[in-house]
Amino acid sequence: MFGVVRRRVASGSPSPWLLGQSAQKIRSGLSASARVSSTVEKEIAFHSGGCGFVRNFCNITPGCGINSKAMSVVFHPRSAAVRTWGRPFSSDSGDTVDVVVPPLAESISDGTLANFLKRPGDRVNADEPIAQIETDKVTIDVSSPESGVILKFLANEGDTVEPGNKIAIISRSADATHVAPSETTSEKAAPQPTQKVSEEKKAPKVEAQPAKEKPKPPPATLSSPTEPQLPPKERERRVPMTRLRKRVATRLKDSQNTFAMLTTFNEVDMTNLMKLRSDYKDAFVEKHGVKLGLMSGFVKAAVNALQHQPIVNAVIDGDDIIYRDYIDISIAVGTPKGLVVPVIRNADTLNFADIEKQINAFAKKANDGSLSIDEMAGGTLTISNGGVYGSLLSTPIINPPQSAILGMHSIVSRPTVVGGNIVPRPLMYVALTYDHRIIDGREAVFFLRRIKDIVEDPRRLLLDI
Repeated sequence: MFGVVRRRVASGSPSPWLLGQSAQKIRSGLSASARVSSTVEKEIAFHSGGCGFVRNFCNITPGCGINSKAMSVVFHPRSAAVRTWGRPFSSDSGDTVDVVVPPLAESISDGTLANFLKRPGDRVNADEPIAQIETDKVTIDVSSPESGVILKFLANEGDTVEPGNKIAIISRSADATHVAPSETTSEKAAPQPTQKVSEEKKAPKVEAQPAKEKPKPPPATLSSPTEPQLPPKERERRVPMTRLRKRVATRLKDSQNTFAMLTTFNEVDMTNLMKLRSDYKDAFVEKHGVKLGLMSGFVKAAVNALQHQPIVNAVIDGDDIIYRDYIDISIAVGTPKGLVVPVIRNADTLNFADIEKQINAFAKKANDGSLSIDEMAGGTLTISNGGVYGSLLSTPIINPPQSAILGMHSIVSRPTVVGGNIVPRPLMYVALTYDHRIIDGREAVFFLRRIKDIVEDPRRLLLDI
């Protein structure tokens, strides 16, 4: 008995859906063993707007040959839209629901389970965060897929988890008994003594011999290939680095090892920009609903300087130089968990109000830990304002894959010569760290000088001079 299935696929047919043409041919011989040949032909035509799916089912009755009825089941993607799960990060198993790690990002494969926001036995609502996963860039909340009671956790704080891993089990039943945290801890602690007892019963003599050799492996496991292992001392405590801190440390060290960094400095008189903010701050808030700060003035000045010195906006990639015809300004924001750098997209098309609104929104998200990875990706120039912490002077480190970073510092009233007279003026030191492989000293100095000219006289932006 044999069956031959032939499928013919034709593309570009004028008819949008041509499905279900089937033919069967059954020929039976007079010999003792029946020979049956079945031919099913299907023609499937694909339209440029989509395609269909066909399934063929046949029923075989044992001992009675073949009762074949070809059924063509057609699924039209247009008529049946793609199903979008409201809460996709869970797996259903009856009364219980598994809480699953959601997708983190395209460039992030795993994360660290930072902490649980709930405990076993707590009742949670749908979409209520129950845990936090820390990645190299952001902290992601893991929400409950449905309302119920947390039965137990399947992972511990500090574990490395990947998308799809189960971390908790939730019971949907309203009558579910609350599991006390002590019960979960006793369940976890119970298997440990039984395992030790069983090991002692099985091989009591074997443990006595390697006991002397066991102290040797720990130093090898604790030692780090990058940093020396310090011996423990009194009044010291060792805390593992967070993933964000590890990522920042790695990127800064890679930047130091890759770029030929050089820093140039200048001094800016903030009198006119501060007067502009003082004169129009009330009208600015009334119209735009946001306060006028100094950062927007420096962003506009940096945009203008990049337009005059496009090499500062470029970057080296292998043996090539990539010139960017867009300007994305990164703003360095310090948070308790580490440094984050959100990006103001297309800053050359924004006005003062748009820039101030984005900076305020980024500051709130950074403090809440709700910045997305897309909001921190890219950037062609970074501005770091150490002056908010009282920094007088610094040499910032370039943020890859950029070629320069502008450092702002605190405003200090210092004596300066104006028109032959010594008068006190609010002055700020600015620093530009640049990659000397692509940016020469001439372009770097002209870039910083352009920022100084615009900040000291903002009217240049209106006149384009």
